[in-house]
Amino acid sequence: MKLSALSFQLSALGVALIGAALAQRPFRVYPSMEPYDNVALPPDYQEKTEWVEARLMYPQHPQARFSRWSRWSGGLPDWREGGTSWTQDYPRADRHFAAALRRLTRIHVRSVEQPVNPDDLDDFFNWPWLVAGEMGDWKLTDTQARTLREFLLRGGFIYMDDFWNADEYARFDESMRRVFPDRQVVDIPNSDPIFHTVYDLDDRYQILGQWALHPGFMSERARGTVSHWLGVYDDKGRLMVAITFNNDVGDSWEWADDPRYPEKYSALGIRLGVNYVVYAMTH
Repeated sequence: MKLSALSFQLSALGVALIGAALAQRPFRVYPSMEPYDNVALPPDYQEKTEWVEARLMYPQHPQARFSRWSRWSGGLPDWREGGTSWTQDYPRADRHFAAALRRLTRIHVRSVEQPVNPDDLDDFFNWPWLVAGEMGDWKLTDTQARTLREFLLRGGFIYMDDFWNADEYARFDESMRRVFPDRQVVDIPNSDPIFHTVYDLDDRYQILGQWALHPGFMSERARGTVSHWLGVYDDKGRLMVAITFNNDVGDSWEWADDPRYPEKYSALGIRLGVNYVVYAMTH
């Protein structure tokens, strides 16, 4: 009888896992805002793995820094089809970070990312680790904010990056307050486990983007800024949201293989990412 019960439980578990796998949306590549289209698919991109970097798709803020810029004539496309700010650094940053995470840990990592739409409730909760960039450009609807809040309170994790100065923080905060009107964005103390899960990262420094290394308007965006390592905690003290403000960690992943980009930024950016992933998988 015990063996029969165990067999039934294993069968039920197998059906549940198959159902979850079937519910996940197929992998798809969207057009990027970045001026490249030559990111080759890794040969093992269809491999089933234990961890996938899901990238949050979001609607564009009307006052976004990139609200009037587009690679294509005729203005910005529909955010649901790519080409808007959520695709900044995508997909090179995601794939470079996946490769680094494979080398530096024993986590079974998929070599490609998974863009996820918060309006797609049949898929959104299948991907427990989210990354999002250009946070000064997002503008969630109330429904999307509720979905993200539920995702995080259920145990999900999101890492947010690459927004600068007071104007971009204000646009970030506009949607963040919709997600958590009752929770504060706070500085993460150096003693928090997220800075010590794999690497001890007490001595952090500002991570500049590739754009900030050249003279001109874009480098002025970073002048005089101070980096902040922020987060939002749940009621049990778990970080649900990790935020790098006045930093461009996405570029430190995206340009990690370019000898013109300073290695010190990629060294810290990749270690941060490794810590955040391991923390999210163990807390």
